[in-house]
Amino acid sequence: MAIHFNHTILSTHDSKASATFLAEVLGLPAPRKWGPFYMVTTENGANLDYMNVDGDIAPQHYAFLTGESEFDAIFGRIKERRLPYWADPGRAQPGQINHHDGGRGIYFQEKNGHLLEVITKEYGSGGWNP
Repeated sequence: MAIHFNHTILSTHDSKASATFLAEVLGLPAPRKWGPFYMVTTENGANLDYMNVDGDIAPQHYAFLTGESEFDAIFGRIKERRLPYWADPGRAQPGQINHHDGGRGIYFQEKNGHLLEVITKEYGSGGWNP
């Protein structure tokens, strides 16, 4: 059997709200509840499982590869919600997008501190190498 990425767990203080936010911004189907999780499923079948935790949350990074039209729609929803966004993971380029490998990419943060990234080209696919 080939190896495929299946799921990851994201810590949150409100799993339903956080999963709903992600699904809405990315234009994915509404999250579904399974056990203690609210799960968001991407087109390739990978799940992001939001789980409630007490205390501090260690921010993580999650990247999503999209087509050009999906990027436009996601970027539109980010701007519509007036979410801050950056061209880089260090957040030194606010209000900008990047054009690595001839594509487009942005970073934005959700309310738990997780840094989300949306790109239209896989890194290295066009020769870009920081």
